[in-house]
Amino acid sequence: MKTCISFFLILFLVVVSAKGYDGVDDDEQGFPGNSIATFKDLPDYSDFEDDLTFSYYHTSCPVAEAIIQRKVDEWAKKDDTLAPSLIRLQYHDCVVRGCDASILLDYDGSERSANQSKSLRGFKVIDDIKAELEKKCPRTVSCSDILVGAVRDAIRIVGGPFYMVPYGRKDGRVSKAKDTESLPTGREKITDLVEFFQSMGLNVLDLVVLSGAHTIGRTSCGSVQERLYNFNGTAGRSDPSIDPKYLNFLKRKCRWASEFVDFDGITPKNFNNEYYKNLQRNMGLLSTDQMLNKDSRTSVLVSALASQPEVFYSQFAASMVKLGKIQDPSSEGKGEVRLNCNYINA
Repeated sequence: MKTCISFFLILFLVVVSAKGYDGVDDDEQGFPGNSIATFKDLPDYSDFEDDLTFSYYHTSCPVAEAIIQRKVDEWAKKDDTLAPSLIRLQYHDCVVRGCDASILLDYDGSERSANQSKSLRGFKVIDDIKAELEKKCPRTVSCSDILVGAVRDAIRIVGGPFYMVPYGRKDGRVSKAKDTESLPTGREKITDLVEFFQSMGLNVLDLVVLSGAHTIGRTSCGSVQERLYNFNGTAGRSDPSIDPKYLNFLKRKCRWASEFVDFDGITPKNFNNEYYKNLQRNMGLLSTDQMLNKDSRTSVLVSALASQPEVFYSQFAASMVKLGKIQDPSSEGKGEVRLNCNYINA
């Protein structure tokens, strides 16, 4: 009963949020955000009707999911940071030109070569899976499907929810570094993020839930140093909203921009809802993390997810499926199944 009530509460909040908001929560945000006017100029993917199905490879490559799972298990044993790396790789792929594996294309001027992509990891995992699938089912399983399936299995390994993945994506033939300029940097206002997600067919609930991926993983200290040492452009000033003990820890941890710091300072290796509890403690690492607990459109969702881990798990699975369904209608019918994920077919 408690879970059902939580689901209805979240659905109600999403409906209310979708109607817009005229408050001033964004003005309370301390960072001078980067220029993100490009958000409003993005293609609208929200009305695109996908043709993805759960049975897509049942006949053409019935071993596809088994191979993906086995390979991800092998890589995870060697690298316990695999899950957050692959989640980030899928996110970067899907919110730029849709889920078409354009982030995997490796040449000068591609998305992969952009500054925003320099710290992305997981490419070798996808290449390894693709090589095995080409042996078993040549010219059949797309790189974009491999990436989405691998992310699901990586999430499962770290204790996250298992969910069914619909398949049938095609690999794009276009990848441009300049397209990554629209990606959020962690310093935007909540309204900017809401608009960005809505342009992808995602809603406020998806924004808050998918932000929960920061329950695992880390980022470079360069992403947070402005909050620590130059808040609002004032040299030596720190963001006063950060918990004092956590601020002291971050200052000691992030003396150098090249160092790394965990998103979740309490349980960084465990997939759970501690991320939302951290926001309530004013221990959100990025400005955009902490703002989720300050803006009235999102703070109620933070509270619900902080107190209801089962709801977070269920909704995270649902939002990941939605993320994996984003496709660019302008590329419909123009995709392919790459033989090598790094290059378009000759």
